[in-house]
Amino acid sequence: MISTWSFPNRIVFGCGAIEQLPSIAGLLEARRPLVVTDPGVARCGLLARITGLLGNSAYAVFDRVEGNPTEASVYPGVDVYQSGRCDSVIALGGGSALDAAKAIRLKITHDLPLEEYDDLKNGGDRITADLPPMIAIATTSGTGSEVGRSTVITLKATGRKTVIFSPHLIPSVAIADPELTFDLPAHLTAATGMDAMTHNLEAYLSIGFHPMCDAIGIKGVEIVARNLPVAVRDGRTVEARTNMMAAAIMGAVAFQKGLGTVHSLAHPLSTVAGMHHGLTNAILLPHVMRFNLPVSRDRLADVAVALGVDTHGMTADHAALAAIDAIEKLNDEIGLPKRLRDAGVREEMIPTMVPLAMADGCRLCNPRTTSSEDMEMLYRGAF
Repeated sequence: MISTWSFPNRIVFGCGAIEQLPSIAGLLEARRPLVVTDPGVARCGLLARITGLLGNSAYAVFDRVEGNPTEASVYPGVDVYQSGRCDSVIALGGGSALDAAKAIRLKITHDLPLEEYDDLKNGGDRITADLPPMIAIATTSGTGSEVGRSTVITLKATGRKTVIFSPHLIPSVAIADPELTFDLPAHLTAATGMDAMTHNLEAYLSIGFHPMCDAIGIKGVEIVARNLPVAVRDGRTVEARTNMMAAAIMGAVAFQKGLGTVHSLAHPLSTVAGMHHGLTNAILLPHVMRFNLPVSRDRLADVAVALGVDTHGMTADHAALAAIDAIEKLNDEIGLPKRLRDAGVREEMIPTMVPLAMADGCRLCNPRTTSSEDMEMLYRGAF
């Protein structure tokens, strides 16, 4: 069954939803779209499927998005958009392709350098609504960028992964078709799935009052815990793939409340060590949960229940520790490495990454304040 949701944008969800692309493009008057994707998606045949659905419509393709997007994933795409006289954007892929597409879309109508839209400089105040229509088609169940209001791009001017944040960046329509994830390799299913877990869990722990995001986040934790191991074992299990795609969307909705220190630590690991974002989150998550325990024991006890732990008779402290143990066991079950060094990180990278982590705004929503010393301790603890 295909459903249409309207929170926070229009989401066409369900197996086979991709077949509605032509009608959705028609509703948005997207007559000459730029299709933005990455080389892996192009090689596996999904790009051909999308362009096939567009039929005889005029379109252009930019398929050079990097795994951790930089300006090289943005400005050449803007050139293709303009030379192709495009009027809209169709983003196809995981979080990298979707984020790059959002930045391309921004630059079509906004002339300032990308660093001027940095969220840490309140750059979102400079973003206006006059963006071309965008259809976001997710091929992973991780970032939830198809419904998110931010793009994360590594910029030369800032030297770090830079968050650009505005409600105007939310795609016009998201197409969430679990069938597009059926052939995703197990290791990417695991890593992207733990990205969704981290979004939901960190949002639930983050500071601030937002009961709606809290409710979505804690339910998202439960859904990932139940379905990710199944999706890793058998990627064609429809129920597990469907639930994981929903959980990824839920995570991106939940983190409108904020994220935390896991993400501030993770972003430099992408720029300095070239790590996959979801994998960094998976490795770092239990370490930051343990760091946060003194101020988050009650919420971590809630997380334990969502993770399937029988907490009957446990104190809040014991339940919180059980939640951390459950995340570590989940990582092990889905085959992810335990330590940063197992993923290619070198110890000499840590001094470079600490100031970048401190400059990342996600940590400002962490329930426990983090200093430079804390960041170094967490990196070394996970190393």
